[in-house]
Amino acid sequence: MSNATPKEQFEILKRTCVDLVSEKELLKKLEKSVEKKAPLKIKLGMDPSRPDLHLGHLVVLKKMKAFQDLGHDVSFLIGDFTAQIGDPTGKNETRPSLTPEEVKENAKTYSEQVFKVLDESKTKLEFNSTWFNKFSATDFIKLSSQYTVARMIERDDFEKRFKGNQPIGIHEFLYPLVQGHDSVVMKSDVELGGTDQKFNLLVGRDLQKQAGQAPQCVMTLPILEGLDGVKKMSKSLDNYIGFNESPKDIFGKTLSVSDELMFKYAYLLLDYKESEIELVKKQIESGTLHPKKFKVEIAKKIVEIFHSSADAKNAEEEFERIFKKGGLPDDILEHSIKAQKELWVCKLMVSVGFAKSNGEARRLVESRAVEWNGEKIEDPKTNLNLETGSKHLLKVGKKRFAKVLVS
Repeated sequence: MSNATPKEQFEILKRTCVDLVSEKELLKKLEKSVEKKAPLKIKLGMDPSRPDLHLGHLVVLKKMKAFQDLGHDVSFLIGDFTAQIGDPTGKNETRPSLTPEEVKENAKTYSEQVFKVLDESKTKLEFNSTWFNKFSATDFIKLSSQYTVARMIERDDFEKRFKGNQPIGIHEFLYPLVQGHDSVVMKSDVELGGTDQKFNLLVGRDLQKQAGQAPQCVMTLPILEGLDGVKKMSKSLDNYIGFNESPKDIFGKTLSVSDELMFKYAYLLLDYKESEIELVKKQIESGTLHPKKFKVEIAKKIVEIFHSSADAKNAEEEFERIFKKGGLPDDILEHSIKAQKELWVCKLMVSVGFAKSNGEARRLVESRAVEWNGEKIEDPKTNLNLETGSKHLLKVGKKRFAKVLVS
């Protein structure tokens, strides 16, 4: 256990929180924990609905790590059972359920990626199929009897869909109950989640009370906007930075965020204090600090979370070489092709994999995003002369390069 007092722990833990139900309860739990030298049981559950974790998940995982660093017992729950129901949170329509095979494959990647943040030796990995696969129909009926339809309809997304005559599946009502029952089984003292999970987490409190347990404290964390600066970071929206991405991709994507979002990333992901961020803002406003310099600092620190300081430095140097000095990346793609006098440039781009179709390739050329041996190609009808033994450089956009080797 940490030597920090209950009050000191409380101040550390409540930082960046949006909701804390309740502050008084959490402080009492911490006081009891220190008095009895018994760590609290902390729960964080995630459904493996997609194969990759991203920076949006990092916000809540960092809070989990804060509990872990203070000596509390943390359990990362992979919702392999709940993923087959489909979390209705924030959905305007019924979400399709995943197959057991999809869930199993995604769960495997989650269990690997989460330990990029948490200490594997101190983390308990749970799967809620462990207990729900043993549930009978009678058990589910009993669980359903513990909550009313009226209470379920109070949930914001259900209420909107009900008023808008959008269908709500009966199975969707089961989701909060199943997630809440996880807390009963795990006897959690605190459950973490995003602000969009608040209803589900509160259901866990209610079910624990009915089971005769002390209700868990609920701690919600902010939702992180993606690279577009508007919508929630999500793989489906392609506005995300993934845990498993390469150093250069993490670095480059981070540099693409807006200056305003950069400050939020610094606060939520890198533990910058509000006073430190205000100082940086003043320096930028006065012209004594260029925002790009601060953004590079943020990008390198995010790379270091998932890789190393050496990788972060190399990513910065490669970015400078490619984007400022016109250099080439170290891992440039090589594409071999047979000699021919006339090869349509769009066909080559599809062959290399830089466009999914001739139409997409044509649009890239028209937007002046294509270069051949350092020269812009502006006519989508351009044909290339490929002589035996010649070597060429194809560049599409700012990041995609290919050496074309003619045989």
